[in-house]
This record gives sequence, C-alpha cells and structure tokens, in this order.
Amino acid sequence: MTLSLRMHYELIPKELRPIAEKVEAQQRISESDALSLYGTNDLNALGMIANMVRERKNGNYATYIHNRYINYSNICILSCQFCAFAAKKRDAHAFEYAIDEIVRVVSDALPVGVTEVHMVGGLHPTLKKEWYLDLLRRLRALDPQLHIKAFTAIEVRHLAQRIFRMPIRDTLETLREAGLGSITGGGAEIFDPVVRDQICRGKETAAEWLEVHRTWHSMGGRSTCTMLYGHIETLAHRADHLRQLRQLQDETGGFTGFVPFAFEPSQSHGVLAHIKRASAFEQLRNLAVSRIYLDNIEHLTAYWVSLGLPLAQVSLSYGVDDLHGTILEEKIFHMAGATTPQQQTVAALEHAIREAGREPVQRDSHYRHILPKPSERLAAAPSPELACA
Repeated sequence: MTLSLRMHYELIPKELRPIAEKVEAQQRISESDALSLYGTNDLNALGMIANMVRERKNGNYATYIHNRYINYSNICILSCQFCAFAAKKRDAHAFEYAIDEIVRVVSDALPVGVTEVHMVGGLHPTLKKEWYLDLLRRLRALDPQLHIKAFTAIEVRHLAQRIFRMPIRDTLETLREAGLGSITGGGAEIFDPVVRDQICRGKETAAEWLEVHRTWHSMGGRSTCTMLYGHIETLAHRADHLRQLRQLQDETGGFTGFVPFAFEPSQSHGVLAHIKRASAFEQLRNLAVSRIYLDNIEHLTAYWVSLGLPLAQVSLSYGVDDLHGTILEEKIFHMAGATTPQQQTVAALEHAIREAGREPVQRDSHYRHILPKPSERLAAAPSPELACA
C-alpha cells in the first residue's frame, strides 16, 4: 500500500482491502469489485482509494474550462421520460435559435476568454443539412482557435440517417470539415436495454451510441463519455455501463474524461414520476467508484450544474479532478428542475478548488492545461469579479 493508505489502513473495511491493494498495485479491478465498492457505505474508505487514483493520474491539480453552452433547439422527435427539455413544435416551451443569434452570443463571449462552445439540441425533424454546416462554419470563422464541441452520438446518428442521409463516418467527416472539434458524451444514459426501453424508448441502443464514438475515435477525434444514474437502474446496471465504456476506451483511447450526473426528477413522468433525487452520499459514492474502475480514462468531471458547486467542491476529495466549466445558460438540467446557478465565474471555480486543497488550472477541451501568460497571471490576481460568458 502507499504511505497515505498505510497510515489509514485500519480505516479501510476488511472487505475492501483486497480491492485497495489491487488499486495501489495498479491492477485492474473487476466488475464484481465495482459492485463491492458500490455496496459499501464507507464513503471515507472509497474516497481514500479514489484519491489514490486521482493523485496518481493528475497530481494535486483540479481543472475547469472557460466555456459557453448553446442549446440551439429543444424540438425533438423523441419523448424520453426523464427529459423535460425536449418539445414538439406546437409546445409552448419549444424554442429554436437562429444562426445569427447563436453566432452573436458566441461572439459576445469571446472577449472574456471563452475557449470552447459546447452545443447540443434535440433531434430536430426539419432543420436542413446546410443549416448545421453553416452554423459550424460561421462559428469557426469567429475565431479559428475556438473549439466547437457539439452534438451527442444520438444527434450524430439522427443527422446521418434523417438529415444528411450519409454513413456515420462521412457525416462526422463533413461536420469536422465545417468546424466540429469534438463530440459530446450525452445520450449514453444507462446502457442496459431494458432500462433504456423504459426511460427512453426509441432512442438509439448502447451499441449504436458506442459505434458513433468508436468511429469518431478511429478518425482521430476525441470525446467525453457520460452516465445518467439515480433513476430505475440497479447498481449492476451502473457497473455494466462502466464496463462498456472501459472496454471501448481499451479499444480506441479516445475518451478524454467521464462525466456522470444524477437524474433530475422534479419534472419527470411515467415510471420515473416518484423517483427521489440521488443523495449527496450516493453522488459522491458513484464518482468515487467511477474513478477507481475507469483506470484507462484520465479525467473525472464533477458536473456542478447537477451537483451544485458546494458538493462538486467536496467531490474533489472523492476522485474528481475537474469541475467542468463556466457554462452560462444551461437549459437541459434547469428545464428539468435543477435550481443550481446558470453560470459560474472563473474566480468562483478557482476559489472552490483552492478551498478543497487543490491547485486550480484552466484547461482546454481535451483536458490539457492552459498556462496563462505572465501578464494574465498578474491581471487575474486582484480580479475575483471576473465574469464568465
């Protein structure tokens, strides 16, 4: 065991010690081991093991990205039971932004240092191929250094099959030529087919989600991966979900980070109508188990929009090394009932990281550290009011 765990060895329950020893020896844990970790109520022990992995991979750094969210439309052909975001065109809460408006808000964000625009929407039935390509081209024209992270694997399949009418690979290549930098991890939910049939009937299968990311990775692209938990899934379903992500990462190495988030139940219906929100304990446990099990994915992100910044800060002691981004105007979780802020300032994220005993570092879309110029470091020091965009 490492010195830090030796000093607290007696605090790790006997049933978890063999797993802790595997982790310390950098041996891969099994799906059964993951279930044992999920089954423990000893959150402190989980945190110690998860932090050993975090420190080994990322030292004492904790990162954030200066980004701007764009939900370009919530009009969607699907009707997932967990989703309060999607709408039909006739619904009162339906929206669809014009390209000019999207370009304007991104342009307004650039002067304050945004490095990424993160853009997802519903599966829109009528937007044309040229609409998507024109949007990407015009965003790229604003600043060639701006990273455009856009579209879930579900959106990509929708574009390929219904809009572009091209194979997945050709669709991705066309999007990349227009300016796409990376694809997002959304749409994974829980991979188990029985669960998917109950919470998002009609949505692409796990194999289809994985195939989009496999194809993108084979083209040299990078992406994040996700899990939506805390609804009707079992702990075994979570472990299986992690297994499939780890397996694809073994194959491609294309995932940059893992971003789990808890189901937001306040606007749910059907089989999800009476689900209670995952507790802080459960969210920290899920993060810790994910960090320990996903040995081949370098970064673990606490999505503060879901957790809230105070719990996200605590999660930095449970294997997390990234607090996501400044964001601004996230709609998907907030339309589902989330009461967290719509944005965070750079100063707030850095303050939370320092209070947790970590060293804050801005990152890019691939989790690489962005080192500020000396003049920027001096300018940033007295400016806690620095706003995000």
